Amino acid sequence: MADRTPLIAGNWKMNNDHLEAISLVQQVAYRLEPEDYERSEVAVIPPFTALRSIQTLIEADKLPMALGAQNCHWEDAGAFTGEVSVGMLSQLNVTYVVCGHSERRALFGEDDATVNRKVRAVIDAGLVPIFCVGEPLEQREAGEAESVVDRQVRAGLEGVDDPASVVIAYEPVWAIGTGRTATSEDANAMCGYVRDIIADLAGDEAAETVRIQYGGSVKAGNAAELMGQPHIDGALVGGASLKADDFAVICRHHRG
Repeated sequence: MADRTPLIAGNWKMNNDHLEAISLVQQVAYRLEPEDYERSEVAVIPPFTALRSIQTLIEADKLPMALGAQNCHWEDAGAFTGEVSVGMLSQLNVTYVVCGHSERRALFGEDDATVNRKVRAVIDAGLVPIFCVGEPLEQREAGEAESVVDRQVRAGLEGVDDPASVVIAYEPVWAIGTGRTATSEDANAMCGYVRDIIADLAGDEAAETVRIQYGGSVKAGNAAELMGQPHIDGALVGGASLKADDFAVICRHHRG
């Protein structure tokens, strides 16, 4: 199997003003050692209002962290009040842009075509999409989990020449806020299924190279087990990334 460096990305969602964001990054950085950054790529994904502050902190303190954004618009500019273009993000030295997060799909009505526009816009700007896929509870209970994920992956990557240039995050939407938990075997199986789709789309080499994250309630207590699965190449961390101790443990998962 190809050597894929895990990407541990903390998605803060709509939490933390720019001062709180600075404090959190400093606390996480204090807890990590050089070997942690060598074993995993660490990224933080704050709200738009904190991007400039965190960019400045990362560059001033020479922190080996990547910066990500939670969303984008697919157009370069225009009359899109409230939106942020990928070009604007690139000027802030953003590396990753989340596309198609389950909350964007469920709460803001983003469909596969919209997500695909964003994925392609991010790639065209030279940044890396964190492209999210996953099935809700009712579709899983109906036995449609694989068909839903298959549709999302294929539609989201339509027109993408090299799927291996995209980070894919599998989110078991059915396990978020439902009281149900995905086992590490469940998570690995679905990430493996996504890898099979990439093989069908772009060949075995792309499938071996693409990084596939798991994004379902990753915590300090389950990170090592999840990251030990063969098809899981990192984590898209939600609530646990808001606590410096917990997020640092997840980033140090290789220590066991």
